[in-house]
Amino acid sequence: MENATKQASAEQIKEASSKWTTLKNEIKKAIVGQEHIIDRIFIGLLCNGHILLEGVPGLAKTTLVKITSQAIGLDFKRIQFTPDLLPADLIGTLIYNPKIQEFQTKKGPIFTNLILADEINRAPAKVQSALLEAMQENQVTIGDTSHILDKPFLVLATQNPIEQEGTYHLPEAQVDRFLFKLLISYPNFEEEKEIINTVFNPKKIISVLEKDSISSAQKLVNKIYLDEKVIEYLINIVFATRNPEKYNLDDIKNFIEYGASPRATLALTHAAKAHAFLKKRHFVIPDDIKAIAPDVLRHRILLTYEAEAENIKTDQIIQKILREIPAP
Repeated sequence: MENATKQASAEQIKEASSKWTTLKNEIKKAIVGQEHIIDRIFIGLLCNGHILLEGVPGLAKTTLVKITSQAIGLDFKRIQFTPDLLPADLIGTLIYNPKIQEFQTKKGPIFTNLILADEINRAPAKVQSALLEAMQENQVTIGDTSHILDKPFLVLATQNPIEQEGTYHLPEAQVDRFLFKLLISYPNFEEEKEIINTVFNPKKIISVLEKDSISSAQKLVNKIYLDEKVIEYLINIVFATRNPEKYNLDDIKNFIEYGASPRATLALTHAAKAHAFLKKRHFVIPDDIKAIAPDVLRHRILLTYEAEAENIKTDQIIQKILREIPAP
């Protein structure tokens, strides 16, 4: 009886996951390459997790989010973050109506499903605080009233790694709220040629997935099997960022100021399940964890001045940990 239940679960996962394969093919009508980023946006939707994108301008970040929202039938808004942005510009405000002699709520652009927060590090602390409440609590407060945001709600924030003038350092507490930090790179030669053809001969994007499908897929992701040995492997990876010397990683000890928090453990667990789902599997394997670990941990490990002086990157430390921690 137990095997029959597992088999039914496997079939359920395969059937539900195939819809996301169809969605990916629809998005690829307008987006060339960037498969890694598309997959991570899918995992963000499946985990209710927000994503921080870092890349130079002109890499189709806005187009990617817009096309994804079209293919799922979600509402999409883009907000340009600037130093003079106010919390009210983001969440909305109370406006006095003289006819009825009452204040009425005017909702801001955050009331949508997909938000592209462009150049998030250009906004001041009060705006970041308002955004943090939306990201963490799935609600915003206007006046004395809290308003629940629509589901799904996903923030895709972008940072420009080149220009630092007029930017604010994002608080570590806020950065930790992002499920992933993704680095977007330039397309290769063949992809760049294909981009020209795609832009000048656009194909119509149709909605191939509904909001309800996201909700049901999220429930299935939570039910994906995670073996005890795989859980221990996952925790060992996180603990190696805190106490590298216990894992014979003395050579990276001086490069890590602070390791990943328990939130990273939960993010790694949830994202690994979603990764297995997209691979049409009803169980998590160590390769799922290895695949998503850099994106989950990249922004959660704080490096020392010594690491910066020696030009050591977070990704190098993560890869070292993944090589040294034995997989079950």
